[in-house]
Amino acid sequence: QVQLVESGGGLVQAGGSLRLSCTASRSTVRIGSMGWFRLASGKQRELVAIIRNSLGTEYADSVKGRFTISRDNGENTVTLQMDSLKPEDTAVYFCYAYMSLRSFAPYDDYWGQGTQVTVSS
Repeated sequence: QVQLVESGGGLVQAGGSLRLSCTASRSTVRIGSMGWFRLASGKQRELVAIIRNSLGTEYADSVKGRFTISRDNGENTVTLQMDSLKPEDTAVYFCYAYMSLRSFAPYDDYWGQGTQVTVSS
């Protein structure tokens, strides 16, 4: 079974930085898209940033200019650099991948278990 293994997150003061990383546990997967969503208390899950093979990079308006997503295709890893963090960025961040586990297998949605990011004011 393929897992999305997340690292990073934690507690930081407003204005600080954090870095999230996510790696697909199997090297043979084929990835169509990879990115991050977040779920804040009392809110719906929202897209933070994503890299799509055919459509490029997309960011939520609320993080543009502060967050940077990057992807290492050779390592099946996606990284989210979060700068100038605000208290409203506090949420559980989930890694997401749209991927195929092997040749000729269909693509499907996969999720990490989530990592907490807390920004204090």
